[in-house]
Amino acid sequence: MSDERPVKPALKRGWKRLCPNCGTGAIMDGYLKIRDTCPVCGEELHHQRADDGPAYVTILVSAHLLGPLMLFVFEKYEPEPLVMSVGFSILFVAFALYFLPRIKGAFVALQWAKRMHGFGKTT
Repeated sequence: MSDERPVKPALKRGWKRLCPNCGTGAIMDGYLKIRDTCPVCGEELHHQRADDGPAYVTILVSAHLLGPLMLFVFEKYEPEPLVMSVGFSILFVAFALYFLPRIKGAFVALQWAKRMHGFGKTT
């Protein structure tokens, strides 16, 4: 445990859905499934325990981005309620689908950097 794992570069790599160790291998196999190991450096990633955290943060971020936008659109353009609700529902789903894998990658990278859930074991 003597080598330091800086958090900021790991989070950036996780956001890009890359291995927090080498920064080149993809950590996801598909849309949200985390690989057991990095295909480039062999870093074990099966220790991750992201669970529901990325979903909660995705909802929080998406809602905080769209909330002020909804207020602005309502005050400026006064659209029909049905148009506004359907439009912002579609926009919210698009935001959530964009942010969810990136936030999950950042969660895994944070766990790796902080040596949580078995990431700190020496083999």
